Amino acid sequence: MSGGTPPQPRATHLGDFQVRPRMLLITLLAVPVGAAASLAALGLLKLIGLITNLVFYQRFDTALVAPGGSAHPWWLVLTAPVAGALVIGVLARFGSEKIRGHGMPEAIEAILTGESKVAPRVAVLKPVSAAISIGTGGPFGAEGPIIMTGGAVGSILAQLLHLSADERKTLLVAGAAGGMAATFNAPLASILLAVELLLFEWRPRSFVPVAAAVLTSTLCRGFLLGTDPVFGLPAAPAPGAVADVLALVPGITGGLLAIAATALVYLAEDGFARLPIHWMWWPAIGGLVIGAGGLVEPRALGVGYDVIDQLLTGQATTSLIIGVLVVKTLIWSLSLGSGTSGGVLAPVFMIGAALGAAEGGLLPHVTAGFWAVCGLAAVVGGVMRSPLTGIVFTLELTHAWNDLLPLVVASVSAYAVSVLLLKRSVLTEKIARRRLHLTREYTTDPLETFFAHEVMTANPVVFAHGETVYDALPHTRHATLYPVVDGRDRLLGVTTRHALLTCTGRTVADATTPAHALCHPDDTLREVANKLATGHVTQAPVVDRAEPGRVRGVVTLAQLLHARRRDLHEEHHRERVLAVTRIAVTPSSATSSSQ
Repeated sequence: MSGGTPPQPRATHLGDFQVRPRMLLITLLAVPVGAAASLAALGLLKLIGLITNLVFYQRFDTALVAPGGSAHPWWLVLTAPVAGALVIGVLARFGSEKIRGHGMPEAIEAILTGESKVAPRVAVLKPVSAAISIGTGGPFGAEGPIIMTGGAVGSILAQLLHLSADERKTLLVAGAAGGMAATFNAPLASILLAVELLLFEWRPRSFVPVAAAVLTSTLCRGFLLGTDPVFGLPAAPAPGAVADVLALVPGITGGLLAIAATALVYLAEDGFARLPIHWMWWPAIGGLVIGAGGLVEPRALGVGYDVIDQLLTGQATTSLIIGVLVVKTLIWSLSLGSGTSGGVLAPVFMIGAALGAAEGGLLPHVTAGFWAVCGLAAVVGGVMRSPLTGIVFTLELTHAWNDLLPLVVASVSAYAVSVLLLKRSVLTEKIARRRLHLTREYTTDPLETFFAHEVMTANPVVFAHGETVYDALPHTRHATLYPVVDGRDRLLGVTTRHALLTCTGRTVADATTPAHALCHPDDTLREVANKLATGHVTQAPVVDRAEPGRVRGVVTLAQLLHARRRDLHEEHHRERVLAVTRIAVTPSSATSSSQ
């Protein structure tokens, strides 16, 4: 230790981000993925419209219409969802089980455990099953299926090329986000959804390609479906401070409703799992629930964009508001638990808007549909556990830009209620039930904030390659790594006490093996951890970056825990840093101080 550790050079090899030129290649690949996702979104919406028109209106048309737009025979409302669900059960049983559910958990699972590989048949069966489900009255949205379909498009392209699993993930998410953007004309919300729910990182290598895909898809949507907002609202003045504060009401109640709806989904799933019949038949039972709900409130069937529009513009009647709030919540939650195919966002939009509209009758009037807009943002923030997505989605869907502050209040308060009272969301609970764990807390890795020279053993015991084993052994300890140098003090390899004890030769060189990992003093501990993992070792010599053969120390796996201990200390150790002292000022001291 004499002489101490030499001053360490500045880590000039490090930057804010780790970016390689290959990011540009993945970005170029993401552009056609975004274009293909927009076409897939258009195809899905047209297919939903076609099936809805054929089933409920007996006409050949692809316009997106609601099943409850006119009176239908009771037997049609009751049986159409059951028939559609039977077809979905058959497709899932004999096609692919991946088409069951609302799409996002399946995409997350493909990323977490499937190396972002999606089977090509899913790209066909998922939109077809979703169109059948929604077109026959299912109270679902198109966004979940388009996420899975767009993701499948990106994954299939990636599988055709020589790419890594992380690059496949980027293209999968690019397709998913591109499909979302084309469906809702909400590019920024789609990018945020990708970051908050699918990428599990915020890094340029994935963010830039996803943004490129979303922008491409949004541009294509302009030619295919137009550029108008899905639920455009007339311009209105800023609501004011009172409305900003009262947005807590739909926020808190929206969070509670999100918890109740999530609980209902998995209560239904648990109930179906106990049935003594094959899961193929479960969607048909869910379809019967949908049909029964449709008899009570027909406008709760289908995607319901027209109903959402009425709620957001203040044109919905009280009976429609209550009917949608109760019936839509029940049939969506219970039928989704049956394993049918359909998305969650559009139903959440409708349920949230209905909640806000119902509360608008008790809260001060601001503008037509204002409280419905707040309710929509709140329930999205609570159900998806993605408050930024909830805020931006609402703004892009409605263009109610002046409502930004109350939307922040509503979405964040719903999010706070949801995360405090419920461990997992409607999306991640399904992942947990497959014995996987997904954390959505994204923080700076504490290993990135410390360098190797801060924790390494400086000036370690170093052996010369010509030194005898007999002379070296007294200086060794169990489970410690020793650098071995040549006559010019340059690293040759490493040895251990065990290697010296079992050596059949006379010199240390006979017990030396090449170092499987080499670290530098200005490596972050994360880089050190990566090198140890790649080399399958728990210790490594630290060599000078400017003089690669010059040994500066040894770093061990145990020393990496220093950063973790520091991080835990900062999280859990509480102390008072500043103390407020009471100073009595006497007349004399006051006089003297004034002088």
